[in-house]
Amino acid sequence: MLDYALLSALAAVVRTGSFERAAQQLNVTPSAVSQRIKLLEERIGTVLVIRGQPCLATEAGQRLCQHVEQVALLESALRQNLPGLESETRPVTLRLAVNADSLATWFIPAMARTEGLLFDLVLDDQDYSADWLRRGEVVAAVTSHGRPIQGCNCYPLGALRYVATASPGFVQHWFAEGFSRQAAARAPCLVFNPKDQLQAIWLRQALGSQPLGSEVQPPLHWLPSSQAFVDGALAGLGWGMNPELLVQDHLQAGRLVALKPSQPLEVPLYWQQSRIVGPLLADLTRAVLATARAMLSPMSS
Repeated sequence: MLDYALLSALAAVVRTGSFERAAQQLNVTPSAVSQRIKLLEERIGTVLVIRGQPCLATEAGQRLCQHVEQVALLESALRQNLPGLESETRPVTLRLAVNADSLATWFIPAMARTEGLLFDLVLDDQDYSADWLRRGEVVAAVTSHGRPIQGCNCYPLGALRYVATASPGFVQHWFAEGFSRQAAARAPCLVFNPKDQLQAIWLRQALGSQPLGSEVQPPLHWLPSSQAFVDGALAGLGWGMNPELLVQDHLQAGRLVALKPSQPLEVPLYWQQSRIVGPLLADLTRAVLATARAMLSPMSS
């Protein structure tokens, strides 16, 4: 039998990233947390936590944390249906993978439509967020992958529409003679991180087919923040693919302009969740689907 006092200590260390913060959350001493982790590792027969800043779970530790989370969800469902089980325990914490632009535009309103849950969000590119679900490190993810992951349910959300935007002064300086291959190769471009391919994808679409190996490679600014993307464009730092939901007021006011207004880029998004806990996430799933379908663009067939 698993000792859930020990498992709770493991989950707290992995969630908070340190023995000290885990101790504060559990209202015990750091030494007590350390002893619980040591005892659990001895019983399981393997290392569960990689000590560091932050502390990280091993593969075995992550599987146990996932188990603890699923048990917590089951207990939460029981408390809702059996009032005699009500207690002063903390709300269940759900670990989810979400892309930064969804978080900056529509996902927080979806979270706010649920009650009795705490959220631990992992940020990753929509093309990679599904990997967290495959590894069992999250129970659900917003992803661009429409094929259901093994053991998961998949729901279409809609398309997040992006517009290639820049300040009027930037356009006047770098694209005074219009948008062209030559101008795009010189104009500084904003990129979120090495996983971000939106600017490259849009350039290929906007410039048409190009010989292999001759794609435009503009100078790059690396800005790992959705708001920094907007601020960088407003400041004339460069051009980038900004979610229309974030920049529509700036576009209407003329503070930003679209490089090619007739050519937005739409990224389809899906909600994938672990089938094991699917019924327990019903309220969250309904909130996510309703919010996304109200705020995102319809998907192209």
